[in-house]
Parts: sequence; C-alpha cells; structure tokens
Amino acid sequence: MFLYQPTSGYCYNSDSIFLYDFISEFRPKGKLLDVGCGVGIISLLLTRDFKIETSIIDKQEKMLAYARHNFALNGLDVTPYLGDFTSLQTEERFDFIVSNPPFYDPRVTQSEDTHLNIARYAHHLPMELFIRRVKTFLKPKGWFIFCYDAKQIDLLMQYLKEYGINPEKIQFVHSKIDRESKLVMIAARNNSKTMTQVLPPFVVFDEKSNYLPKAAEVFKRANTHSIKGELFSEE
Repeated sequence: MFLYQPTSGYCYNSDSIFLYDFISEFRPKGKLLDVGCGVGIISLLLTRDFKIETSIIDKQEKMLAYARHNFALNGLDVTPYLGDFTSLQTEERFDFIVSNPPFYDPRVTQSEDTHLNIARYAHHLPMELFIRRVKTFLKPKGWFIFCYDAKQIDLLMQYLKEYGINPEKIQFVHSKIDRESKLVMIAARNNSKTMTQVLPPFVVFDEKSNYLPKAAEVFKRANTHSIKGELFSEE
C-alpha cells in the first residue's frame, strides 16, 4: 500500500503499525471511526483488509487532506470529518472506534511545530473527555481499541470503568524484553462485564536490536510504502 506523508511535521511510526495488528485480531466489521487519523495509516490498512464502512476525523485540515488523498490513491471509500473529536456532531454510531491519540504529558518540553504538537501532546485530546466522547459514539456492544502511554494505565482503567467501556484485553509493548513498557494497547468493549485479560508482552527487538519474528511479520503484513511530499500548499 502506497501512502503520502508530509515532508515535515508528524509522521506515523511503528506504534500505528502495531496497533493495526492488534485491532486486526478482533476482525473489525460494520462501521469504524478512526480518531485523530493523521495521514490515515491505521484505518487505511483496516479498510484494505476488512469489510468495514470507514469514517475518519482529524482536527488538522492538512492531515485530513493527506488521509483523504491516501484513501483515494488506494481506491478505498471513506467519510471524513474535519474538527476536534470532542466537538463532533453526528447521528452515526460505530461498531469500532480506534485511535493512536496524542498522549505525551504536556508538562515536558514541547515541540514548537504546530502539527507535531497537536499530534503528540495530551492536552489536545484530554483523556477523560476523550473516553467520555467515545462512549457517546459507540454502539451498545461496540469496541474501543487504542494505544496510550503505558505509565498512565491507572487513569485509563479508571476512566474506562467509570464510563462503562470495559477493558477486555491489554497488551504492553516493550522495545526489548528487559526494558520497561512505554506503550500499552487496549481493547475495551461498551457495556461488557468480561474480566480483563493481560496478554503476553509484545517485544519488538532481540538483544542485538534485530526485529523479533512477530514484529517483522507485522511490518510484512502491513506492507506500507511511504512517500514524503508536500501535496498541499498551506496559506
């Protein structure tokens, strides 16, 4: 799959590829919404692989334009929304809401690049408000599958439980087996009573910094070819 990305600003990374693989385990169907879609990498791959009706939303006009272009480039249909997810107004309800949201702590030194700042830092999509709005747009048994900063797992569990979106499966991602996890992937289901299952860790590299077989297989299955180019001039 070919897709375009801007030459400067935020570009997708391995987090999105690993999240795509994690979501794929749930065989998405029906209506799917990708929140903070960026250039569309996650929902592009899922739309390619599964029979879903895809919608995307991003608050940055430039990123949404790239995503729309990438869907068209690959002959895939999509319904785009421009704006902040917390202000989204639609009667649609979704079977799956997926996201690689901004989750960096805003108290750290921030990028001065506007596009990077919006894509990375949590104050652009506060956790509790994010989860509360997800609840609004999920169907009664819909799935919310996303990744986040592993250090904030306690707050994630608190808010998911508070809003009745039960975390059914959790997987921590580790760069190496002896390194602490910096990313967690969570599959939560609306109105579910199922006990939470903590899956075996997803470890990316071996001790020699080579991709382990699972990680290598994920990249192979994604089969993405990224082209960097400024398709759209900014005013």
